[in-house]
Amino acid sequence: MGSAVLAAIGDELLSGARLEKNASFMAGHLHNKGWEVKRVEVIPDEEGEITALLTRWVGRTDLLILSGGLGPTHDDRTRYAIAKYLGCGLSLNDEMYDRIVSRVKHDPLRLAYTERCRDPQALIPDSAQAVFNPAGSALGIRFESNGTTTLALPGVPMEYQAMTRQELPEIFAPDSEHCWASVIILGVPELTIAERVPEVIANPELHVSILPAFPQVELIIRGEARGVSEAERVIRSRFRDDVLPQGCSSLAEAVLYEARFRGARVACAESCTGGLIGAALTEIAGSSDVFSGGAVVYSNEAKSNILGVRAETLREFGAVSEECAREMAGGALRIYGADFAVSVTGIAGPDGGSESKPVGTVCFGFASDRGTRTMRRKLPGNREEVRSRTVRFALSELWRMIHDAW
Repeated sequence: MGSAVLAAIGDELLSGARLEKNASFMAGHLHNKGWEVKRVEVIPDEEGEITALLTRWVGRTDLLILSGGLGPTHDDRTRYAIAKYLGCGLSLNDEMYDRIVSRVKHDPLRLAYTERCRDPQALIPDSAQAVFNPAGSALGIRFESNGTTTLALPGVPMEYQAMTRQELPEIFAPDSEHCWASVIILGVPELTIAERVPEVIANPELHVSILPAFPQVELIIRGEARGVSEAERVIRSRFRDDVLPQGCSSLAEAVLYEARFRGARVACAESCTGGLIGAALTEIAGSSDVFSGGAVVYSNEAKSNILGVRAETLREFGAVSEECAREMAGGALRIYGADFAVSVTGIAGPDGGSESKPVGTVCFGFASDRGTRTMRRKLPGNREEVRSRTVRFALSELWRMIHDAW
């Protein structure tokens, strides 16, 4: 195929005020077609930075896609930087911009497009071509130079995606030769995984990404269909007891798959996660045939009144304890009539920790008709990260419990 460089332009991306989504979207599709993504860059809204980017990559890659900086405000500098790089002026492309205006039926918005947005959003460097925007108001820019096709597109993800599909249809066309597969392994360090499947990792015809996210590691394999299929078979055979079922792209999907396969129902009881486990399960369509329900019991009173956690347990061991987690899981199993239940209670922070129970301490309970077991973990990170890791760990152990029950 070819090589590509993806660049996102915007001060808001560098400050963290907005998340960059376009490069990851495009990189995935390029990889699926066998392209080499040489670099992903994020740069500020400055003409000098944009012209330096063009100088750096035009002539050194087959495809360069810029995202952002084509809006109507003072900090949208991409079109001016491209004109400076090409050594030309800018002109209004009224014909193509009028096609955009013709879509708008709402009079105030139509007025804004024609009077306030036409200049600059219809300005195109004289040595480049305009790119029609089927989903927004800013025209894109395309030019060829030194063997590089450069596309400058708006940063709004919906517009970026519509315009890349329009301009690069071959990247998005179905392909029987190149494909990708995802394999998720639980509880095995990434280095151990690499050591146990060296023939997959070292295969020059495959592109293998190893993506850890406690307590799982996801392997994404890209390449020709036959090679990808064989690599997935090898990985699954080496990690038979730790790999999620084929076709499951998340822990929640794996829990539902395993429970559905075995005709079981699951429930949850949550304190520190505030309903995130139930949300992860119910986000998946069709979960109602497996998920019975979840109780969010933040206060001690709720733990006692709803789940039946004993007052003596709370007095002697506290709400953040394996003893409390055990009774929470048992209560959820009982009140929802489920076959399996998971509970979590912990200190997500930033306050509330102690020497014996520091911030990040989380206790887990897992209950079934075969009994109850508990775990205690110290999870790193800020409040959001602790809660996210708690959800993933709870779902991973719930999956193991269901998987190992038969």
